[in-house]
Amino acid sequence: MRGMVVRSSWNIFTVRIDAADIECRIKGKILKGTEGYYNPLAPGDWVILETDPAHPLTGMILDFEERRNVFTRKNPKGLGAIHSTASQILAANADLVLCVTTPASPPFRPRFLDRVLLQADAAGIPPVILCNKYDLIDEEAGALDVEERLEDFRRIGYQVLCVSAKTGEGMAELRSLIQGRFSVLVGQSGVGKSSIINTLIPDSNIRVGVINEKYDRGNHTTTQASMVEIPGGAFLIDTPGIRRFVPDGVLPAELILHMREFAPLAGTCTYGLSCSHRTEPGCKVMEAVAAGAIHEDRYESFLRIQDELLGKNYAD
Repeated sequence: MRGMVVRSSWNIFTVRIDAADIECRIKGKILKGTEGYYNPLAPGDWVILETDPAHPLTGMILDFEERRNVFTRKNPKGLGAIHSTASQILAANADLVLCVTTPASPPFRPRFLDRVLLQADAAGIPPVILCNKYDLIDEEAGALDVEERLEDFRRIGYQVLCVSAKTGEGMAELRSLIQGRFSVLVGQSGVGKSSIINTLIPDSNIRVGVINEKYDRGNHTTTQASMVEIPGGAFLIDTPGIRRFVPDGVLPAELILHMREFAPLAGTCTYGLSCSHRTEPGCKVMEAVAAGAIHEDRYESFLRIQDELLGKNYAD
């Protein structure tokens, strides 16, 4: 039988076949082809399974189909541990990555966006910046800074959609955007991913968290990635809130190729591909920063991510 993974928790996978959800485990210790991943399967994976004749709503996964793409990050439990470099799969076979952020409550964090956008581009999945709680933009002291950064993301080619799950602003446009597509919601805790789903599906009643006033950040309410179906033929994967996103599968030397406004400058510096883009004379990247073609914050993100990929640790 063939079905799609809609939820995964440890070694138990919920597989949907037609309208039935089958609770499955992997037959044998290892599923061939998933070696090297922290979690072998994720929502969006298509699998082959057999059900238990005595218990039809349980089964064993025998194999999985080749993926169109996979959206991953570095396994946070392995960071700093020499023995663990496994990738964590957040979603498979996605059509869109919806990177959710907010202008306030929690604060706007463009460097987190930079990382998610980088990962989506590297995976070949079109990303969209979804700025939720946009009704707070006028109340935020740094509103002009937020608008300026969002406009810069538009300038370099990213689609930006400003919405409010609370007031309904932009939700019709979001519904149209995801129609007929398989999308993954990615964002830090507290940005309102669950609220967005509750607005799209009024009777879903997904638990919504509150902002920790002391640290001005969200508390985890979604503990595992799971897929929901939006009326009209759209599918959303709601992922747990992410506090730290470390890009996966990107080599330090290839980083420049996956940041859109940096990529055309690859190899054009005086020192060619060996340029670190930090101190070398004739560096085209630093010249572009000085000329305003590359935003200073994006350049700072580039340097931080580069250092992290080289083994240095940063927490954004």
